[in-house]
Amino acid sequence: MKNTLGDLNNHLFAQLERLNDEDLKGEKLQEEITRAKSINAVATQIIANGSLVLEAKKMMDDRIDADAELPKMLEG
Repeated sequence: MKNTLGDLNNHLFAQLERLNDEDLKGEKLQEEITRAKSINAVATQIIANGSLVLEAKKMMDDRIDADAELPKMLEG
């Protein structure tokens, strides 16, 4: 199974559409809100991981440059 950021984008928009359903009320709405929070937490981690991979790639590309600085998120 190979998911992409495009797939994540589609899932997020699908969730937004479910939350936007004006007929959703009560317990069903609460279930959808709980689901949205879970999806948001996973999506946040996926995006953070992607950002870390990108920063690492940039560092590898800049490894020849002795003046390269660590990204703020990687500084201790």
